[in-house]
Amino acid sequence: MMSKLLYVGLDVHKETISVTTAEEGRMGTICFIGTIPNTPTDIARMAKRLNKNGHQLEFCYEAGGCGYGIYRQILELGHGCLVAAPSLIARKPGDHIKNDRRDSQKLAIQHRAGNLTPVWVPDPVHEAIRDLVRARMDAATQLTRARQQCLAFLLRHGRIYGPNKKNWTIRHRTWLGLQTFEQKPHQIVFQDYVEAVWAAQERREQLETRITTMLAEWSMAPVVDALRAMRGLDTMSAVIFMSTIGDLGRFETPRQLMAYLGLVPSEQSSGSRIWRGGITKAGNAEARRVLVEAAWSYRYPPRLASEKIQVVAKQAKAIRDIAWKAQLRLCERYRKLSATGKKPTVVVTAIARELCGFIWAIGREVTLTQP
Repeated sequence: MMSKLLYVGLDVHKETISVTTAEEGRMGTICFIGTIPNTPTDIARMAKRLNKNGHQLEFCYEAGGCGYGIYRQILELGHGCLVAAPSLIARKPGDHIKNDRRDSQKLAIQHRAGNLTPVWVPDPVHEAIRDLVRARMDAATQLTRARQQCLAFLLRHGRIYGPNKKNWTIRHRTWLGLQTFEQKPHQIVFQDYVEAVWAAQERREQLETRITTMLAEWSMAPVVDALRAMRGLDTMSAVIFMSTIGDLGRFETPRQLMAYLGLVPSEQSSGSRIWRGGITKAGNAEARRVLVEAAWSYRYPPRLASEKIQVVAKQAKAIRDIAWKAQLRLCERYRKLSATGKKPTVVVTAIARELCGFIWAIGREVTLTQP
């Protein structure tokens, strides 16, 4: 007797998992199994129950806050598993009833039909680096917020450092130390804001140091090191980009990477009517932000800064050639687009899109040269 292929849809929540099975074939039976606690023991028991007749099991669930622990456990049990991209799951416009049972049923049916788009699942080391990078980004956000609060307090009391002076430099820090207030509560508040800024800055720097020291244990470290040769990218921006994107080898062409990052134009065309709008902004916003910030550096003529020369000199010739070709191409592209009267933000977005292609080429080159 041949074993049946069962597609199992899991609607995962923090405490519970709703389970639905769908037999292979268009007319295969769809059965709601029930709701189980979200624990490794109950998941293993559920898989054993479904496999009691020797069925081949193919699980699926949406990517979310519960992470990839369920995915790894199911693979260890010897079954297949797919983590689906939530934004690419088809939904009927007229369906206004949503609950856990229907969600698990929808996942099982679409998995059987092959309509689910899988996400790239990182290995445990990559996931750990990603969490460390997220902590660093949270610290950077906290630092920005603390600085804004401190400057807003000073502005309310007419304390302005200067119209043409840069804040948060060594001189600005000295100026902050000279500020005093007549009212004792004001002095307490000011001191608290300043200490919050220094604490947030110290936290960010400590996390950056730990990220740098842990790069040797990461499989993406060679790509990160190679990306440092690109203008506008340093170690931290390259780490942020690679931790959020993952393996560049899964993109067969540069256009796939551009589309994944949401840097391609949106489109609403029908018949003879063609309309293209702004970029889709799909994918990870942080990775897209890193590219856009790097793209601003190409508004200057091609050159190698003194601190960049040492980084580029350590790279292989193929990497150096790609980085320099990117400078020549993108700097010229920036001037031409600006000359047409386009907005700077539109020009920078176009540069960031083309920058994706050179990053893809470097990732491919590193992959080919690795033993």
